[in-house]
Amino acid sequence: MNRRKKINQTLKSKAKKANAKLHRSNKPAYISKAQRAQLAEQSAENSAEVNEPE
Repeated sequence: MNRRKKINQTLKSKAKKANAKLHRSNKPAYISKAQRAQLAEQSAENSAEVNEPE
């Protein structure tokens, strides 16, 4: 019984890992605080350039 249980356990774990690889998370990628600040600064510059009168 123990041998059969161990074999089934390893097969189930391998199948679970393979299935997890196929389905990636929908969670957005992490953006660091410094990078968020940099992106905000760039967007502020771009909006300032667009709003300038010619």
